[in-house]
Order: sequence, then structure tokens, then C-alpha cells
Amino acid sequence: MIKKYFGTDGIRGKVNGDKINGDMFFKFGLAAGTYFKNQKKTKQMALIAKDTRLSGYTLEPALVSGLTSAGMHVFTFGPLPTNGLAMLTKNMKSNMGIMITASHNPYDDNGLKLFGPDGLKLSDKIEKKIEKLIDSKISKKLSNPKILGRVKRLESGSEKYIEIIKKNFPKQFNLRGLRITIDCANGAAYKVGPKLFRSLGAIVDEIGTSPNGFNINHKCGSTFPNKIKYHTKKNKSHIGISLDGDADRIIICDEMGKIVDGDKIIAMLAERWKRKKILKGGVVGTLMSNYGLQKFFLKKKIKFLRSKVGDRYVKEVMQKSKFNLGGEQSGHIILGKFATTGDGLLVALEILFSMRKGKKASDIFKNFIPTPQLLENVEVKDRSIISSPKCKNAIKKANSLLEGKGRMLVRNSGTEPVIRIMCETDDKTILLKCVKIVKKSIK
Repeated sequence: MIKKYFGTDGIRGKVNGDKINGDMFFKFGLAAGTYFKNQKKTKQMALIAKDTRLSGYTLEPALVSGLTSAGMHVFTFGPLPTNGLAMLTKNMKSNMGIMITASHNPYDDNGLKLFGPDGLKLSDKIEKKIEKLIDSKISKKLSNPKILGRVKRLESGSEKYIEIIKKNFPKQFNLRGLRITIDCANGAAYKVGPKLFRSLGAIVDEIGTSPNGFNINHKCGSTFPNKIKYHTKKNKSHIGISLDGDADRIIICDEMGKIVDGDKIIAMLAERWKRKKILKGGVVGTLMSNYGLQKFFLKKKIKFLRSKVGDRYVKEVMQKSKFNLGGEQSGHIILGKFATTGDGLLVALEILFSMRKGKKASDIFKNFIPTPQLLENVEVKDRSIISSPKCKNAIKKANSLLEGKGRMLVRNSGTEPVIRIMCETDDKTILLKCVKIVKKSIK
């Protein structure tokens, strides 16, 4: 199903480009407001949160204008993690929640993530319906002046979010005696992240908590793990926690300075949840999940399924298969027992909960040896080149070299003008050769 505006994870692009500008955000708000207003006849309410990009000041008013023009009442929270918005959308029985963010992208990108009243990201089917409304006549969607929406800023979003996630753990749970270094990527969790861990008694060293509108994800956060590695060792912390711009991803650094990615975190949680009889069904990964993780689950007799890339697709397979754990190597991890989408802070609490009896981070993540994996992102002007005969032949040639020894995945990014080439095998010579063959065909 080809979509015009929505990608793998909402809508995303360059600020003041063809999709991400004030005019389009008004249309997005008007279209989404019109759709959800007709689905639920109660509160006619929309919630909006955002990360710390400068462009949020331009785009949020346009989005609000579109929503209120459709007759929706709007509550804004300011900077708040994506899952905080998802949780509050469900908790406050809102028609929808809209997160203004471009996640792990640089400051000059921005976008939207939309959630329904159940706190779940929208299906492809609903996104297509909203796209149809975006392109329809504006005059048909404008509300009568008597029923225009109202707008109110709520300052209690962070406190409500902290309250909700802390309820998932025993009242006596605390982090006293633990030293934590947290990198908030100068993004949405820059206030709520340190505040959460301090409220539980931890000593917190914070970095990436001085946003200026331009420095979100810049040489910090989960996409730049060297920073958390350096500061965790420097501060002699028990653990380092690194988030991305909207805090739906997490990468860990143990007390020895070793980086722990999403696959390792998922392996630890799955093994622990199975032991505690919390795990339901099995685990959902993606096409990018390491082959070593698959072998680990086979050994542990844990069912493992793969979805398309994107935590929305992970959640869809989790729901269909009735699994309660899934995620991505990048650090998008969904704890189905507690949340509807990825949440770096919630996952961090679950990890810290498993360390409460004096266990070291380096000990709990000794689970599997990853198969050597190489990921190359190739910038392109036209992503359809992936379907060209030259590229297809190169992929076929690479796969013939890997047969029985590994696997390769070549795909278009859903959020950026790049083609992603992923290859994994224990034979590093073949690994490099296969990536080179495909890369050459694209360039």
C-alpha cells in the first residue's frame, strides 16, 4: 500500500520542505481532526507534545489551528517523550495524540507521530484515510464558528507520565545507592528523564539536557553512543542510559564502558521474563534483528518472529501473535505488559529493576554473541533505484555468496532519502564483499 505522506513511522522530512511546513501542518491537523471527530462523539479532544527542535514553535501553532478548525479541543504539553504522549492519550480518554518530532534525525528535520484513543500508532488503513482528507477541499472540513475547538496548555504532563510508569513497579522499588549517567540527546526527555530517576533515589549525572533548538541528537544520544560510554566511565556510574530525540529508543552502557544495543536488551528481558513467567508467547524482532539473537532464542526455546522495520509493525505482529515483548536493534523496545509503543525510560526502569539486588549491568547482559553485522546507508536521489535490474542482480549475486552462511537485507528507509544495506555472516571477508557488490550497483 503506497502512501503519499506517511512513512514507516509517521510523517517526516526537512523543515519548510514540501511536507513539513506551516501550510501542510494546518492541513494535517484539519484532516486528522476531521477523521477522529467522526470516530468518537464524546470529548472531541486532541493532545499535542513535541521534542525540542526550533521548528516546533512554527509547526505546533499551525497544527493546533487545523485541529481547532475541525472542531477539536486541544491540550498541549510541550516537550514530552513519545510514549508519555501515548500513555496520556489513553489515560485522558482523548480522541488522539500527536507528537511533533523527527525522532533521532537532526534538528532541521521534523514530523508527526499520530496515536489513536487506544494509545497505538495508526494502521496503514487509517493513515490512507487521513491522506485522502488532506488532499480534499479545505472548506468541506471547516467547522461552524459556534463549534470551533479551544486550546489549553497543561504543565502537568511530565508528572502524570512519571506517575503512570512508576505504577508498573512495586511501591518499595527504589534506586538508592545507584549512580546513573543519562544522555537525553537534548531532546524530549531532557527534564523528565533525570527527574524520574532522582525521584527514585538515584544519584544522576546528566548530559544532553541543555537543548537550544539546534543540538537535538547532535553528537549525543542513542545514535552517538561514544558520549554515554565516555561519561559513564568518567563518572564511575553503575549504568549509562542513552535516549534519542523523542526518547522512544534506548542504548545502554554497562559499568565497564561496554555498549549494549537493543538486541542485547531484548535478549536479557526475554530470558528474565520467561524465568519469571511474565513472557507471553514469545518475542517479535525485525528484519534487522541480529541472526545471533535468533540463534539465542532457539537455544532458550523462546519463539521468535520477525516483522517489517519500524516499531509500529513490531507492535502489529505482537498483537496478532499475542506476544508481549518486541523491539529493534536500534533500541525501540515495546514492553507490551506496560506500553503500546517504544519507551526508553520505561525500558530503563525495567533494566534497573532487574539490577535491584546488587547485580552489575555487565553481568545481566552476558547473553548472546552477535553475528558480525555490517550496515551501510547509501544516500540516493531516487529510492526506486532499488528495483532496477542492476541492483536486483547485485543483491542476487550477494545472496548466492551468503547461502547457508548468513543473510542480507536491502531496503529503502521509511524516513530518509537513503537505501539501507545490511549484511551479517561470521565470514568477515564475505561480509565486506557482499556489501560492496550491492553498494556499487546503487552508486
